Amino acid sequence: MIQKSGANSGPELLVELDRAARRPLRAQLEDALREAVRSGRLPANTRLPASRALAADLGVSRRLVVDAYAQVSAEGYLLSRRGAGTFVADAAAASNAPAAAAPRTAPRFDFFPGYPDLAGFPRRAWMRALRETLRDAPDRAFGYPDPRGATELRRALAEHLRRVRGVFADPESIVVCAGAAQGFVLLVRALRAGVRIAVEDPGLPAHRAILAAQGARLVALPVDERGARVHELAAAPGAHPPDAVLVTPAHQSPTGVALAPPRRAALLAWAAATGGVVIEDDYDAEYRYDRPPLGAMQGLAPDRVVYMGTVSKTLAPALRLGWLVLPPALIDAVVSEKTLADHGCPTIEQLALARLFESGAYDRHLRQARRRYRLRRDALVSAVGRHLPGAAVTGVAAGLHALVRLAHEVDGIELMRAAERHSVGVYPLGYGYLEVRPVHDAVVLGYANLSEPAIEEGIRRLALALAECPAPGARLRRSRSPARRASGAPAQARRRTGARSPGSDGRSTRPCRGAPDSG
Repeated sequence: MIQKSGANSGPELLVELDRAARRPLRAQLEDALREAVRSGRLPANTRLPASRALAADLGVSRRLVVDAYAQVSAEGYLLSRRGAGTFVADAAAASNAPAAAAPRTAPRFDFFPGYPDLAGFPRRAWMRALRETLRDAPDRAFGYPDPRGATELRRALAEHLRRVRGVFADPESIVVCAGAAQGFVLLVRALRAGVRIAVEDPGLPAHRAILAAQGARLVALPVDERGARVHELAAAPGAHPPDAVLVTPAHQSPTGVALAPPRRAALLAWAAATGGVVIEDDYDAEYRYDRPPLGAMQGLAPDRVVYMGTVSKTLAPALRLGWLVLPPALIDAVVSEKTLADHGCPTIEQLALARLFESGAYDRHLRQARRRYRLRRDALVSAVGRHLPGAAVTGVAAGLHALVRLAHEVDGIELMRAAERHSVGVYPLGYGYLEVRPVHDAVVLGYANLSEPAIEEGIRRLALALAECPAPGARLRRSRSPARRASGAPAQARRRTGARSPGSDGRSTRPCRGAPDSG
């Protein structure tokens, strides 16, 4: 018989007693307690149920439990504390618990482009919204969620997106999803298996992997200083034009350029002429520092554009909340896929987010964050000018990351390893291409999650790392010298770097944390 203890006193404990076995019940209970401690199921200082509660749950006498506790305590597994109860002894648990995995050491100066200022999360405002939600939510809010999203959040989102981004939205066209990652899954499944999607190149490897895993066939759409080269859609390889195009027009990820107005118009004209769908990932458009951002493209063609947004860059990626504003033709299919995926996002968090929008706390947080991020971007630009001669920050003054063009090309793997030795996290642009470019002259640096002094020190250390990575041409000249040819040094260098060729699908065979994630 398996029982869970914990009637009214102390924690629950899963114990198995077999009344048909010849071994006495007390001995079985002692065996179960020893094994729970040895296996680590009961860690050190865990409080056990009171003897009366455990006896009631197991259907045995209290004396049997008291005697079992006493025996196992005498053996050193348990410790009784007068007036407090019975606990797992430190020594017994420490000697038998499974070894914990060694934690991964993060670099002190991590320029990961996917994070906002995590320390700046509005904890008080979020806690207030949660308390008010739990206080005021009707009982039905604790049932299964609406797969489209809570009505209160969809109403608040429609008002916010119309006001701030010029999106043509009503609550019925919005589906709340678990971040951009799930949004891409739902869209590909709704569009059909084998859909051809043109993706910006370079772009986000994580997003391309999600699309491909759902059966989408990806077509590279090159990016230059004016954004995606929309005119090349007509010349895309294959017998048929792409069915959809994924773009980040406000602040291209990861190059940081904005899609030029003539190309925005050309992209919408392409969608109207071909019946294609434009997926507009508006991942960090709230942050523009030199001038107001352009409105979302969706407002110009709501019947052809899917608008995607999340709180991953405005609040925190841990919330896993995003939204799709859908053309009428896609609403039913996406809602059906969302129902099959998880039946809806957690309601309580949705209602709390709706309160942030309605109370004005969300807008206040954005204004404060925008001022903070502008200072940090300025600090990055200044530090690059001081410590990286010949390098330049490119792209518009926006978002949470910047593209830095270096004075010369470097091997991406060598640079990441050298930077790691200086406790710096750096992310080469070359791994953002469909056909990986291991040697490239640009890095993607996120600045939102670092203070101004940390940005200064991180760039100083990055300069030291770059000094350890000679330009590939210089390495080639050294490798051609007679002495180095005789010593076989080039092969040794290859072994030291551990560099590998890209796979046959054009993606790197090396695991890479990657460029900014619009999560």
